[in-house]
Amino acid sequence: MSLHKLTIAQAAQGLRDNTFSSVELTQSCLNRIEERNDVINAFLSVSSEYALERAAQADEQIAAGNHQPLMGIPYAVKDAICTKGIRSTGSAKILDNYIPPYQATVIDRIEQAGAVLVGKNNCDAFGHGASNENSMYGPVKNPHDETKVAGGSSGGSAAAVADHQVIFSIAEDTGGSIRFPASLCGIAGLRPSYGRNSRYGCMPMASSLDTVGPMAKSVEDIAFLMEVIAGKDPKDATTVSDVVPQYTKELATPVSGMKVGVPKEYFEVDAMDDEVKALVEEKIRSLTDLGIIIVPVSLPHTKYAIPVYYIVVPSEDSSNLARIDGIRYGVQTTEAFSLYDTYAFTRSAGFPEEVKRRIMIGTYALSAGYYDAYYRKAQKVRTRIMQDFTDVFSEVDALITPTSPFPAFGIGEKSDDVLAMYLADVFMAPAALAGIPGLSIPIGNTNAGLPVGMHIMGPRMGEGTVLRLGHHIEQHLV
Repeated sequence: MSLHKLTIAQAAQGLRDNTFSSVELTQSCLNRIEERNDVINAFLSVSSEYALERAAQADEQIAAGNHQPLMGIPYAVKDAICTKGIRSTGSAKILDNYIPPYQATVIDRIEQAGAVLVGKNNCDAFGHGASNENSMYGPVKNPHDETKVAGGSSGGSAAAVADHQVIFSIAEDTGGSIRFPASLCGIAGLRPSYGRNSRYGCMPMASSLDTVGPMAKSVEDIAFLMEVIAGKDPKDATTVSDVVPQYTKELATPVSGMKVGVPKEYFEVDAMDDEVKALVEEKIRSLTDLGIIIVPVSLPHTKYAIPVYYIVVPSEDSSNLARIDGIRYGVQTTEAFSLYDTYAFTRSAGFPEEVKRRIMIGTYALSAGYYDAYYRKAQKVRTRIMQDFTDVFSEVDALITPTSPFPAFGIGEKSDDVLAMYLADVFMAPAALAGIPGLSIPIGNTNAGLPVGMHIMGPRMGEGTVLRLGHHIEQHLV
């Protein structure tokens, strides 16, 4: 039995039935990582000894009757999320030697549930990118075609799950960083509502957009994980006090009679790949087989989402990344002869080009004389985008679009075209700006064998609806 290929639900059942142990399951994942990571480059750090110790402890807990859904399940974490005592670089050389003295709240909750951390996943540096080519430790390769990108910024997390190097991964999504690589690698990935999960311990990119969410092999697994990691956190003032629903129990609720909106603007994008469009439209037509009512809708301000996103994000980036200077922690250059040189040389060598580009754009947009014209104006348009979603969710229960306008592209194919890379987020940025949940699920492959994802959006705090719809599509239409 290839234990590393199991889902959370399957692995948990096997551990409960004593079919195998957590040590055996964890070792199977570690063996797969050793076999494949030199090819895929999904992991930057592997904590084999720690993982096997945790697995042995989990086996003792299971023997004592502790059958929490995540007990003894091996997982990984995006390297832009802090893990106490385990190297966390954000895939940037400036933090090459950084070992956090604390860890993210969501990781605390997963550890308390008994899961087994095996390592940290490669990503675009500090989440800046859509292809995972902006990592200073090399790009992640797509398990379905190693000449293609895995997507970003959470490409290492997506590839690790898709390649069965781990059972699930915890990642971060600012404008598409969970959903885009999930689509390109053929797994499930959820961006939760802003405030649903704690961001404490996540290296900040754009604080008004950042979310922490799960990537897994099925929607059911995503539901398991959300029950564990969601909820109020006193360390993150943006988290809400809403009771965390029992998402797994909601999955079985029928979807017959549900109204699903199809926004016309999402199917009028010039860059849309023909096969992607055809696959998504075919699945939308099939929804009627489940008793779902299809409703054409409009989100008229969608076309402004990318311009707004790429003003808001760099602006908040420039502020958040100011703290990373090599003085208090991280790698400091030895070439400097003054304090200014220390800052300049350290940040120049420690940040990749995309990070520098966003810092400069953001600093410009926030500078005196330009703040009102750029950042303030972008926030006003963002409010219009949010209102579009509020209006449309008064008519429908959920929205369905493609996740990405195209399947995985070649490594290096778009690296010199910055605007083309930014447009990769065209279907995902609006949900991020509105703070609503978005789920990507695989719905098939192109003729070249590359996965295609479908994007399901729901109203704020509507994760239960999004997961239920995604689960029924996954179970009955894929």
